[in-house]
This record gives sequence, C-alpha cells and structure tokens, in this order.
Amino acid sequence: MLIYRQGTKSYRDLPLKLAEFGKVQRYEPSGALHGLLRVRSFTQDDAHICCTPEQLTEECLKVNDLVLSIYRDFGFDDVRIKLSTRPKSRIGSDESWDRAENALRTALETAVHAYTLFEGEGAFYGPKLEYVLRDAIGRDWQCGTLQVDFNLPERFGSSYVAPSGEKLPPVMLHRALFGSLERFTGILIEHHAGHLPLWLAPVQVVVATITGAADLWAADVAETLREAGPRVETDLRNEKIGYKVREHALKKVPVQIALGAREADEQTVALRRHGAPETQTMPLSEAVQALVQEAEAPGGA
Repeated sequence: MLIYRQGTKSYRDLPLKLAEFGKVQRYEPSGALHGLLRVRSFTQDDAHICCTPEQLTEECLKVNDLVLSIYRDFGFDDVRIKLSTRPKSRIGSDESWDRAENALRTALETAVHAYTLFEGEGAFYGPKLEYVLRDAIGRDWQCGTLQVDFNLPERFGSSYVAPSGEKLPPVMLHRALFGSLERFTGILIEHHAGHLPLWLAPVQVVVATITGAADLWAADVAETLREAGPRVETDLRNEKIGYKVREHALKKVPVQIALGAREADEQTVALRRHGAPETQTMPLSEAVQALVQEAEAPGGA
C-alpha cells in the first residue's frame, strides 16, 4: 500500500485517508450465484484511514454518519448494525481494545441508532461494525463495514511521530460504504421494486405524443427539459397514447408527459407521475421548475 512507502509521518499529517474502487474475484459455486446479489467478480469501495488513538472516536463518528446518510439518501431507513467485539484469541492490549470498542459504540450511540452486540465475534486484529440492508423479500445482506485494525500498521512498520517525539504505530480503520457495488445495486432495485426516485432513474421523463400534430411541440419540450438537466426521451411513434403510457409505466419511468393538439396550441404539458391516476396540465415553465427541483440529487451531488 502506498501509505507504507511514504516514510514516517508526523501526527499533524493524520488522519491519512486513502480510497479506491477495486475489483475482487471470488470463485463462487455456480449454485450460489444470484443475479447482482452474488457474483464472481465485484467492485468494492475500499478505504483505509490511519489515525492516532486520540482521533479514533472522531473518525468512527464520521464514517458512521457518512454510511447512514448515504443509505438514507437511497431510501434505506431500516438499517441493521452489528457490533462485533474482541474474540478470545486476539492481538493488541486490552487498553487498545477498550478504546476501539468504545469508539465504535460511541459512534452508534451518538447517532442514536440501535445495534446488536455480537460478543467475541470480532476479528483477531480488531472490533468491527457491519451494516446490513434488507431486500424486498426479507433477506439480510451485509453491505458497509467499519473495521478497526491494530495489526497491519505494525506489520508494515508504519509509524508517526507523536508530539513527544516518540515514534508510534497508527490505528487503521478499514471502511466500505457500499461493500459490493453490484450487490448494493441489486438490493436498491428490489427495494424500490424498479421504481427508482426521480433523481436516480436512468430515464427521468418521457415525452409522448397523442397525435402527429404535437411532434414539433414535443421536440421543444424535450429540448427545454434536457437543457434544464433532467434525462429525457421522446416517443413520437404512430401508436395510441394508451399503449405508450402502459409501455413506459412497465419500465417504471417516473414522469410521463403526454402532448396533443390542445397542448401544442396552448403551449402546455400534461404531466403524469408513475403510479398516480391523475394527470396535471400546466405551463411548460412550471413543469420544468418542479422537475428540476425534484431531480436534484440529495446533497446536491
């Protein structure tokens, strides 16, 4: 790892954080493969945080808050957290384990989040948190992790210079927010039953015509929306509007805009949201303003 080839750091340089999206290969038996949820090659959002013992609690708080906020943004409010503590066979002093377990426990209690304690289930090199999401049919899948590691910094001979001038090994945190990106994507699709929030949907709006007389207006509407930001497709096929509506509803497109001769004459749009029985007719400017606001990703990302 790069961190161990950069020489000794000062305590002022910590925490030092490195992250990557790395491919992981695992030869799963063919009978265990399951769509995106269990694959033989997946992408892991791996990261390492090297910090001083005094910084450990603060860094655990930051990672826990980040994980939970990301899950909330994607619509996961029911997150199960497991806290695994020291096993009988372990490395490190009891003082180090006390500090690490208290840091993880403090992060959860500060977030006022319930957790399940698994005594003795931690790794030999440190305690950990596991973040578990539940899919549409009630299966639990481990996604994010936060693991304290006393072992690797010493094995790699890494150190930092403390304020006293003494060279000390840092504490390492392994963290993954999603775990497997493929698995998280599968859980996300099932969780929303394919009906993704507007900000997340690949196609956010479909502009469909009722009659060929509205083709030019449909092109103007689609272009105006695209310039404002939303991802838009047009459906100008010579098909009945009911057929088009059903087709795009099956694709779970969040918003459909139907345009006929009246809308073209009045320069308005008939907007319908997926799953809603009623259609709203409004000026194009009003529709654009509403959709742009709704399509903005959480946190402005």
